[in-house]
Amino acid sequence: MKQGWVIEECYTDLLEMVVTKSTELIFMNLPVEICIANAKDRPWEPHKYESKKAQDINLEMLISWISQYAERNDTFSQASHKELYEKYTGKKRMHVNNERDT
Repeated sequence: MKQGWVIEECYTDLLEMVVTKSTELIFMNLPVEICIANAKDRPWEPHKYESKKAQDINLEMLISWISQYAERNDTFSQASHKELYEKYTGKKRMHVNNERDT
């Protein structure tokens, strides 16, 4: 049985600590509009919030944060993610929409 792991992460500084051990990098480089739609449509996360209503209290803040993605220059920024992706020499792919691989 092949063993492996998946890291879903937006902190580039943390990814840099493990990227050398990876076999593939997938960059979810979705347009901001799609990310906002995904945030509005996300299911309730019971491990984080006591109810869907409690989760949605943070929705406006989340949308604001998503909207700043291209302008930020921190470890969560599009620039930081692109730099990591471009430097990666292994197998990599970029998704720019919500379509699933089949």
